[in-house]
Amino acid sequence: MKTISNYCGLILVIQLLISCNIVPAHAANVDTVSISSNVMHKNVKNVVIYPGTDKTKRYPVLYLLHGYGGSYNHWLRRVPIIKELAESNQMIIVCPDGAFSSWYVDSPVDSTMRYETYIYKELVDYVDAHYNTLQNGNKSRAITGYSMGGFGAMFLALRHPDVFGACGSMSGALNLTHIKKDFDVNKRLGDTIANAHFYKDWSIVSIAEKNPAINMPIIMDCGTDDFIYGMSKEAHEKLLALKIPHDYIERPGKHDWAYWRNAIQYEALFFKNFFEGQK
Repeated sequence: MKTISNYCGLILVIQLLISCNIVPAHAANVDTVSISSNVMHKNVKNVVIYPGTDKTKRYPVLYLLHGYGGSYNHWLRRVPIIKELAESNQMIIVCPDGAFSSWYVDSPVDSTMRYETYIYKELVDYVDAHYNTLQNGNKSRAITGYSMGGFGAMFLALRHPDVFGACGSMSGALNLTHIKKDFDVNKRLGDTIANAHFYKDWSIVSIAEKNPAINMPIIMDCGTDDFIYGMSKEAHEKLLALKIPHDYIERPGKHDWAYWRNAIQYEALFFKNFFEGQK
């Protein structure tokens, strides 16, 4: 009787959670798709997570980037809750492969690394053509990521605001001038003296300085125990000085999956509110 009672109680709790939209009523769908990149002449893998079973409903899209050393399935393997986030927030989540260390830029020294064009153009076009996305441009697209992906997300959004309407960063490595010879940055941007302008101009603080009229929802999140915490703090203070509106969160935490697993839940809600505000 005790076992049956506990079981019945569990069923009631699950039913209550579903009725309150705390637990999704349907599991999200997960696809792994390989996309042919014309600009890089190779195939790139991506994970696409999309909610529900309604084939007629259209959804906004959150592009979610991995960090240095990661891959297209890194988020799904390390934070499987993103499937529930796609369902509960009613959005498609796309996790592209950014290679081991592409930094999501079009490398001036390596033509096989043109991930800026791949993501903002080729990947977005593919997703819009093959999935039920809302067809209202940047109002239904946002982008975020962790570490290298935090840089990539802000870099892509601030350079292509016609494509992405909102952006975020979790523990972002936002200033390339601080890590010129670390994490393969010099392999992507080239000689640190001859190509010094790339390191400076492509850092988030410099992009913001050149575009003080930036007008999109921005969220930055970083742990105070993170070894690159100073980069998020620096970017936050620069945006404040330029009077560029943004949300900034700092709390105890390191540069690790425990922090990002928590942070993505805040950011998913932030982007959900952005999407719903466009209706």
